[in-house]
Amino acid sequence: ERAMSAPETQTFTENPLLSVVPGPVVVPHAFREPHTRDFAASYVEEAFFLTLERVEDKMKRLLRAPQCDAIIMNGEAMLALWGALKSVIVQGDRVLAIATGIFGCGIAEMAKDIGAHVKTVTFAFEESALDVERIQKAAQEFQPKLITMVHCETPSGLLNPVEPIGKVAREVGALLYVDFVSSGCGVALEVDAWGIDLGLLGSQKVLSLPPDLCVITVSSRAWDIIGQVNYKGYDALQDWKDHIVKRSIPYTHNWHAIAALETAADFFLAEGATNTWIRHEDVAQMCRERLTAMGVKVFGRPDHSIPSPTVTAAYIPPGWDWPRLDATLRTKGVIVSGSFGSLAGKIFRIGHMGSQADKERIGKVLDVLEEIFTH
Repeated sequence: ERAMSAPETQTFTENPLLSVVPGPVVVPHAFREPHTRDFAASYVEEAFFLTLERVEDKMKRLLRAPQCDAIIMNGEAMLALWGALKSVIVQGDRVLAIATGIFGCGIAEMAKDIGAHVKTVTFAFEESALDVERIQKAAQEFQPKLITMVHCETPSGLLNPVEPIGKVAREVGALLYVDFVSSGCGVALEVDAWGIDLGLLGSQKVLSLPPDLCVITVSSRAWDIIGQVNYKGYDALQDWKDHIVKRSIPYTHNWHAIAALETAADFFLAEGATNTWIRHEDVAQMCRERLTAMGVKVFGRPDHSIPSPTVTAAYIPPGWDWPRLDATLRTKGVIVSGSFGSLAGKIFRIGHMGSQADKERIGKVLDVLEEIFTH
């Protein structure tokens, strides 16, 4: 794997507006260009199926998922979260949900809405799911059909370990469903090796594209259950089984977005996974160190949490509130993000993922924060 020497049109500092929200991230011009082209009808063109097959293979390479299928669907990442759930569980099925934040809790509620019997292993939002023994005990007692978890809890900026939970899932014969929407392609991730049966990704995070596609990695174990459930709907996975061989897709696909995804995939493949992960780690470390030096407390419990390389959450300093901080930063052309639910008004977030994992860009934002916090 080699570092990419990107042409000037692919630089990550071309937009003068300093938006660093943790998705949708800034879309580089080169990634937008395919949206300006004309394409024919995707569902009848051999050229489209050849492109789709090629892009799916590139996504499998990026996600370290050679034994899985990669399904690319029209729609924002929530389509993947719902579609994967509805494709493998029915009313009365047992689902063990690991919840360390808002999205982990949300997936548990989604499974309940489908009619599943849900047991939730809850951690404090300031913690990562490091107590694997507690998860293992719950799984052995509950014997779930599906275990759900979030790799990166974007609202709190914390990462959860996937590999040990994959082992737990195998021990109890459960499928493992992992939301890696805001970590996939930017953080060390091994879909096959870690036993992820359903891996969920959105185009608007690390991939640095508009929020118009989602990617789902599907294991052979998951396909078996998908066939048994046979869920029908726009977000159903069953209709994507062997779609390349059959030259059949369930709706008109967004050829423009698929072409843009190939541009992004080529960029990250050329950069090399290890180099991409290091780039994200370096920017994240710089961000956290500079915030700490300003006296700003980074969110998370030391020794009980893993800060994400793709997003940093920090407490709003005393004397400030979120509306004032947001308004002050906007006057200086900077946009960061607040948070949701119980974290709303308590923390702010900086997204350093994909195109925004750039020291110059994040450094400028930190300069502005330092200016307003210390004067």
